Amino acid sequence: MINRLNTILLAVFACLLWSSVYPAIKIGLQYAPPFHFAAVRFMIAGVIILPFTVSPKSYIGMIRDNWRLVLYVTSLQTILNYSLFYSGMKLVPGAIGALIVGSQPLITAIVSAIMIKDERLTLSKIITIIVGITGVLLISAGRQALHLGTVTELLGIAMILSANLATAVSNVLISAGSRKMNPLVLSSFSLFTGGFLIMILSIVFEEQPGFNLPSGYWITLVWLSLVAAVAFSLWYKLLQRPGVKVSELNLWKFIIPGVGAVLSWIILPDENPDWLTISGILIITASLIMFFRSNKKREKITE
Repeated sequence: MINRLNTILLAVFACLLWSSVYPAIKIGLQYAPPFHFAAVRFMIAGVIILPFTVSPKSYIGMIRDNWRLVLYVTSLQTILNYSLFYSGMKLVPGAIGALIVGSQPLITAIVSAIMIKDERLTLSKIITIIVGITGVLLISAGRQALHLGTVTELLGIAMILSANLATAVSNVLISAGSRKMNPLVLSSFSLFTGGFLIMILSIVFEEQPGFNLPSGYWITLVWLSLVAAVAFSLWYKLLQRPGVKVSELNLWKFIIPGVGAVLSWIILPDENPDWLTISGILIITASLIMFFRSNKKREKITE
């Protein structure tokens, strides 16, 4: 029970860190194009983690011995996910984008049920996902009118859904195949290498900003790099824990849109509280509490 509570608290902490990236990204993208900004962020994050990993010889050995997993995680989680996410978000209204991103726990639950034998779409899990998506819908509608109409916007939705799918598959692969690999090694290598490859895309397709950028850019870049370093390393470690189910762990990501909205109200001058968003936050909170309580009861019955 203590280990389960510890996992939940650490998962919530990681999600709280991720919640802070949305207002920070909005600030940073005022000064740099998306691929460039993401690439620099991830390369710095990979370097931040490096001193906390293992000796250089062991580091290289782990990468060599687990090269397939490292290749999959780097390709799916860093390169494909964020390339599709940033590209898709440019094509859709912000509220639609937030709603599609918020569907990630549903996609992860479906993917894990297909790929992992012990993962099942239980009734309590399905109810939590439905209620959670309802809350995300209210948050999205509260922050901006929901509208959709062009082929370009449909393409953007497809890109963001594909990004969610890439993340879900990556999470399942980490949970199933990374027990022998240090999560800090996996996160540092995948973040730095993925960031480097995204930088190549940026050089090809984007105009490169100079170094004479305001302090707001550098502050957000440092914060986003720290968040990526800590949150991804922590999440990979949680996915490796015995007994942790990928779909249940990802349910905590429902808190990200709500906390992100609150932080936007605090940080961004043009963001203000509204009743739809507050209702969505309360609904998501209630659904996660109910899921935790139902699981707790079920564990007592089976003991």
